Amino acid sequence: MLQPFLRNVPKQRRDEKLSNILSIPVRGNEKLQAVLDFVDEDIELQTLWRCANVLAVNRLGYNDHGPVHVKIVANGALKMLRILGQRGVEPSIGSDYGMSAEDAEVVVVLASIMHDLGMASVREAHEIYSAQIALDILRRCLPAVYTTEETTVVSSEIIHAIVSHHAPSLPLTIEAGIVKIADALDMEKGRARVPYEKGRMDIHSVSATSIESVSIEEGEEKPITILIEMTNPSGIFQVDNLLGAKIKGSGLERYVHVEARVKEGEEIRVVKFEI
Repeated sequence: MLQPFLRNVPKQRRDEKLSNILSIPVRGNEKLQAVLDFVDEDIELQTLWRCANVLAVNRLGYNDHGPVHVKIVANGALKMLRILGQRGVEPSIGSDYGMSAEDAEVVVVLASIMHDLGMASVREAHEIYSAQIALDILRRCLPAVYTTEETTVVSSEIIHAIVSHHAPSLPLTIEAGIVKIADALDMEKGRARVPYEKGRMDIHSVSATSIESVSIEEGEEKPITILIEMTNPSGIFQVDNLLGAKIKGSGLERYVHVEARVKEGEEIRVVKFEI
């Protein structure tokens, strides 16, 4: 049987049954642990990640939209959700449905790892196709954890986050806004999400290689600070054209502060973004 995802997985990883693929810190959330156990064993989902990469990287010349990307997005989204929770911001699944913060974690993680599944087949309107593919997987995954009513609610929240991660749809929940922003955080060391032509020296190529690190921290004036280290001020292009654009219209503008530290010789210049 052909198992494309496993082809590039080291034998030791295969023997471990692909455990802990996403390195998600569960922190005692048994529901989240259960759905991650499902993800670790689901070859269909893992293969779709690989197919998304074939289309994005091999055929369109874009950056990774596969397992590394979704891992970065899921961990970033979960960290932002937990920071907001610590600062008293209630997830929408709680305020609208009376469900828990643990359920909100399931929403942001599953939306994060499924938001680009449509890229397995098409780029244009891929978020719509992602939602359709995800719904079939959620029908297999969620009933082991939730009642029928809960499964319907959680699925609806996940699908909303998937569809609204890409313009022109706007997030209408805290969780969806988080996923939209987290999608833009995968920009370290040439992993820029703004497409550029390889081998061409222009603002796209220079800025794509200038981002050293992206980190999420608890802020002071605003709950979340996104801190970006860059070696060249051209990296500001990536921040403005991707991260800034994602934050605007996310519904979370009042919660997120972005700061860049640009290394210029021996000096470090701090750039604060007004979003």
